[in-house]
Amino acid sequence: MVKTAGMAIDTMVPSRPQCGDAVVRQERLGLGASWTTETAYDPFIQLAQAAAQTSRIKLGTAVTVAFARNPMTLAISANHLHLISAGRLLLGLGTQVRSHIQRRYSMPWSHPAARMREYVQALHAIWSCWNRHEPLSFKGQFYEHSLMAPLFDPGPNPFGAPPVYVAGVGDLMAAVAGEVADGFVAPPLASATYLRERHLPAVAAGWSRAHEGPVRTEICAMPFVVTGRDQPELDAALEATRERIAFYASTPAYASILDLHGWSAVRQKLTEHARRQEWESMATLVSDSMLETFATIARPADLVSAVQARYEGLAQRAILYPVNDLADAVQEEIFAANHDAQQG
Repeated sequence: MVKTAGMAIDTMVPSRPQCGDAVVRQERLGLGASWTTETAYDPFIQLAQAAAQTSRIKLGTAVTVAFARNPMTLAISANHLHLISAGRLLLGLGTQVRSHIQRRYSMPWSHPAARMREYVQALHAIWSCWNRHEPLSFKGQFYEHSLMAPLFDPGPNPFGAPPVYVAGVGDLMAAVAGEVADGFVAPPLASATYLRERHLPAVAAGWSRAHEGPVRTEICAMPFVVTGRDQPELDAALEATRERIAFYASTPAYASILDLHGWSAVRQKLTEHARRQEWESMATLVSDSMLETFATIARPADLVSAVQARYEGLAQRAILYPVNDLADAVQEEIFAANHDAQQG
């Protein structure tokens, strides 16, 4: 596994229907995990393909949309994937936003942090029913599960239940991760400063509500990374990342991050441009300072060490997030030297 000073280095799975070959390459290069997100394709189908072609690399969702499903349907999918991957699933859950949950998925939305807390608790109740032969008896404010007939019980999973990671932007969701989850996934727009000043204290506060002793919630940074073998390749990555930062920063969910860095006025302008659907002009509002705050920019061979230096002491995992799919040769250059060092 690629590790730098104890930090596991992961990356994203390319967003395309067939991703198995890409994950095979990532496993060969020694990455800790490949993560997929839920956009145009089903993350569980993507990772099932990858599981069939690999044997060591962990397979994560960063994220799957929890509120698009009920806890039972997600518990079944996650348990099945954890089984066929021989215990390699890292189940990352996100809420999405109200408009998508209500208008795209036609599902209920309310009290997202409280609902996510209960959602994770419901998952564990279902898995305990299967793995420990405990009666299914979960009743909360949002979800209730009290029926499990033998026909629908897969029985104990030899690999146990998958670890659950909760993703979020604000303090409330980070605290939920600390309280009920195994890990917390920070969003790509979360700077190292925001992680240090807002996320880590919130995770610790959540942990203290339910546990004793030092915090054991795994922290996953998901930094934008910008790299290229030559200047044209680097310039293309810079522009694509600038556009993605503008898109994220225009949404109200990320207001606290922009405000912490003193970019409230920029955030308001970006929101106005997005409301008028002036997408092409938004990237011009993202300054070089903003770009350098939210993205790690380095040559391929130096990228892993640059990420480690930025998140040392803050995260146990770093999920590298290039906006553009990296060419095979670039991935080789990024990870090969680090993998060789580990093997040596």
